[in-house]
Amino acid sequence: MTLTTGFETTESADVRTILLRHFDLMREGSPPESCHVMDPQSLLEAGVVLMGVRDSGTLLAVGGLKALSSQHAELKSMHTISEARGQGIGQLLLNCLLEHAQTAGFAQVSLETGTAGMFQSARKLYQTHGFKECPPFSDYVFDPLSVFMTQTI
Repeated sequence: MTLTTGFETTESADVRTILLRHFDLMREGSPPESCHVMDPQSLLEAGVVLMGVRDSGTLLAVGGLKALSSQHAELKSMHTISEARGQGIGQLLLNCLLEHAQTAGFAQVSLETGTAGMFQSARKLYQTHGFKECPPFSDYVFDPLSVFMTQTI
């Protein structure tokens, strides 16, 4: 396996495919009022910086970083394709996003994820990387189906 990380764009067909797969999965797993996933066009319009992990050119995972302020960013749309799960790809992507956040001058990175079982491995990944549960941030409000997490970097 030859893994590389780097910036991606929603104009790339494979990026759009993974983002749409993520969008559909999140919409299936959460009621509309509790689903905060952004479609690829909304990510682009919000200025989300996308990064990906590729193996010999094949995209395995994608995730985004959205600026909330000059000091605070949010992780968005982290998704590893099912065929590549359990191989440390998500961990590599998260490290890449956190390094970019630090380089870009952010002091805090936060995220929202779900409480359902399908989000358990994501919550564990974030906890392993130092994220702690926190109150809702930015425009989020309390939702029993959401877990909010943050860390200073």
